[in-house]
Amino acid sequence: MIAARWVEHSLHPAFPLGTSKGTINTRTVWYLQAWDTARPEVRGIGEAALFPGHSREYPADVRTKLLELCQHTGDWGRRLNDDLVDVPSVRFAVEQCLKDLAAGGTKTLFPSAFTLGQQHIPINGLVWMGDKDTMKRRIREQIDHGHRTVKMKIGAIGIADELELLQAVRREYGPGDLILRVDANGAFTAQQAPGVLQRLADLQVHSIEQPVPPGQFEVMAELCADTPVPIALDEDLIGHNTRDAKADLLDNLRPQHIVIKPSLVGGWAATQEWIDLARARGIGWWITSALESSIGLNAIAQYTATLNVDIAQGLGTGKVYSNNIPSPLIAERGSLRYRPEAEWDLSTLP
Repeated sequence: MIAARWVEHSLHPAFPLGTSKGTINTRTVWYLQAWDTARPEVRGIGEAALFPGHSREYPADVRTKLLELCQHTGDWGRRLNDDLVDVPSVRFAVEQCLKDLAAGGTKTLFPSAFTLGQQHIPINGLVWMGDKDTMKRRIREQIDHGHRTVKMKIGAIGIADELELLQAVRREYGPGDLILRVDANGAFTAQQAPGVLQRLADLQVHSIEQPVPPGQFEVMAELCADTPVPIALDEDLIGHNTRDAKADLLDNLRPQHIVIKPSLVGGWAATQEWIDLARARGIGWWITSALESSIGLNAIAQYTATLNVDIAQGLGTGKVYSNNIPSPLIAERGSLRYRPEAEWDLSTLP
């Protein structure tokens, strides 16, 4: 017989995480644990990490579903393709929990050369919002730390200052030396966006994520059809939970890329569906975290490693928390690596 429990946990950023939607000063996640009552020492764990302001879920939705799941553990497999589809973060937590339980609680969810420490995943350096001098310093730190793809958050301190920061980088590093991505988190209006896109193209920026707010589908379709710099959909993917809805979105908007956050789209199966649909349409893609703790990041990274990616993924967020769970994951020199000799330490869990 399977038993289960869940706990709520607050993560504390080591520094204010600035975006165009505001500053993140704390992060709430939920851990789902399951075990066979005949072997209670072997436990699977999964993380639900909805993102306020981006997810269509609310904390109350997560708590309600977790309560139901812990009371009725015999039908989790069925529920993955039923009512959990509309609670993506919980669906992903269940996927993780079941797979980890089957793996003996080792958290080796997708054994590969990555989990053996023999291969790495290329990752981008991420420059959070701050004042102009702070962002300039953070860009330099990311480059000095070995990143050859750097993504900068834009849309909060003023596009003129942000473009000036990008120009300074381009004067020192050409596009063959450093790939620049930007993430607007929907900061620009339909009137502002075309001018911003042109100025980014002049700087040979690789791509811009979500230039206008999600849900402005006609505006986004027009931008994607006539953009001088590739557009990557991010927040616009959230809430499209069926295959038909995903296909319709891609067919109508025709973006150059999509950015997939497994915690926000519903886990591994949902992520693979987005990838398959994008590939069939010649649309590029990459995977990013949604500021999960080490539990969720590990689940995303091990899956990503099976996809043989060769462009930078957005998985370098493990160091942003001062109280993250110690794990074998380490980000260094523009790569995410797994150290099989390192230990997990779950003693900090509530």
